[in-house]
Amino acid sequence: MNTKMKVSISILIAASVVALTGCGDKQEAASSSPAPTTAVTTQPTSSPNTGGQASATPISQATTTPAASTKPGASPTGKALATSSPAATKGDAVQVVANPTSVTVLVNKQNSLPSSYEPSDLVYPNIPFTFKEKIEKRKMRQVAATAIEKLFAGAEKDGIHLAGVSAYRSYVTQKSVFERYVSIDGEEKAKTYSAVPGTSEHETGLAIDVTGSNGKCAAEDCFGGTKEAVWLEKHAYEYGFIIRYPKGKEGITGYQYEPWHIRYVGNDIAKEIQTKNVTLEEYFRTVPVAK
Repeated sequence: MNTKMKVSISILIAASVVALTGCGDKQEAASSSPAPTTAVTTQPTSSPNTGGQASATPISQATTTPAASTKPGASPTGKALATSSPAATKGDAVQVVANPTSVTVLVNKQNSLPSSYEPSDLVYPNIPFTFKEKIEKRKMRQVAATAIEKLFAGAEKDGIHLAGVSAYRSYVTQKSVFERYVSIDGEEKAKTYSAVPGTSEHETGLAIDVTGSNGKCAAEDCFGGTKEAVWLEKHAYEYGFIIRYPKGKEGITGYQYEPWHIRYVGNDIAKEIQTKNVTLEEYFRTVPVAK
């Protein structure tokens, strides 16, 4: 009798060990690799069925795992801009925007344009520049070119005479510009005022650096506080432009204050950003950009 009891106990213990080991393997597989598509789409809310192989992986784990990387509270960028910006990962925490042609596209240190992107509607706006040549950096996208012409005309009426410094830049040009600054100040310092190629707003064709008609302090710190800079800060939004890198927001934009760099986003958004005194990142409720 004792022998039979011992044999029975041994069999029960062995069966229990096998069952527990099987569950552990399935759970580990579920956490380290994506759950089957059929399990997610056909049984999104069902409980794991320990009696069958097809449902051995808990459905709750399959549905909650991907949500962790796009949870609005943890990473607003992934959700808030999914339809108009980030689409694919490019490098360390840098995403390639899904719709580079959007007037409201968010381009910064975390969101890059495709390296092959070139706007198809670039034109030469009818405004004065600090140089005479008809070259790449005079160009802007049609909608922004029309708006900048109106902005310059409005400034003239108020006795403010502006000139363009630099508008569109191709990926190749931005690469050259950035590498030149790196050779001068080193990469860490360069990144505080110059963009890695692909992440410059100039590549959108919607941004332009401006200065006074005399050309002094063009894209330099001394432009801040000038009558031209003050006018832009007060009135640029009326024409659909924003001061893209405002003072005191360096920790959010990732760039130093640039009163000369204005970006076209359209009248409605520009007015809201001006009224709320926020950046484009804050408007889209994305996480702050790391320096």
